[in-house]
Amino acid sequence: MERRIYSLDGNYQRLDGGAMFGNAPRALWESWAAPDARHRIELASRALLVDDGGGRILFEAGAGFFMSPTLRDRYGIQGEGNQLLKSLQAIGLTDSDIQVVVLSHLHFDHAGGLLSDWQEDQPQRLLFPQARFLVSRQAWYRATHPHSRDRASFVPVLNELLKKSGRLEIIDGPAAPCLGDGYTFHFSHGHTPGLMLCEIQGEHSPVLFISDLAPGRAWVHTSITMGYDRFPELLIDEKRRLLDHMLAQHGRLFFTHDPTCALAHVTRDERLRYGTTNPRALLQDLAI
Repeated sequence: MERRIYSLDGNYQRLDGGAMFGNAPRALWESWAAPDARHRIELASRALLVDDGGGRILFEAGAGFFMSPTLRDRYGIQGEGNQLLKSLQAIGLTDSDIQVVVLSHLHFDHAGGLLSDWQEDQPQRLLFPQARFLVSRQAWYRATHPHSRDRASFVPVLNELLKKSGRLEIIDGPAAPCLGDGYTFHFSHGHTPGLMLCEIQGEHSPVLFISDLAPGRAWVHTSITMGYDRFPELLIDEKRRLLDHMLAQHGRLFFTHDPTCALAHVTRDERLRYGTTNPRALLQDLAI
């Protein structure tokens, strides 16, 4: 089965570069991502749309525009209004045209785009009225029972709206019946418990929606982790195993936070260092 994919921009962000690169020194990471006057680096908020002929599947929803102006400034949310909806409109779609939304986890910068735009004194609404929402069991538990260290990363009103929708599906294993064949889930716990990464089979080579296991090309280096990661050493081991798996299949990685690269092949050199090649900034109706 031929699948066609699109990269869809959500609302870009600017976050502290030191937090994004963990214990890597600034002298190293600023060569990959130049900081602004507030020491923040630019981050994409990119979703992946798959059209497999039987339906349209959206992987994540970006940060959205649900926050108050004060919080948007704190978290560096860019633009005006929910950019993901505008990106869908640019290819002739609306949120009502999506049958399934796959959420790697429920941090606000990956799921906030499911909510309506912020309006003072107005309640939030859940967008994507026809879609099923897929979340792993451990990610759902973490979102609804957060630790004090990552409580601010979750959106309680989103959790409530997902539950009330009747369209939330909790995933326990490597497959989801509503997706059919060709979609395999891998699970990681180093960034957040229950991070759900989907490997999408194609006629040429598979694509892995790698989410926050490697937010962009710089994080493909196994030793580079984020300050936001719960268990960095575990994440490094998980990342190495999954990169080896994709390398064996000449697979490609889809990056949600890399501001200039949506898709690239994974590589490994003679010193066993991982990297990427053949980067693509934009995917428009690409056959995989």
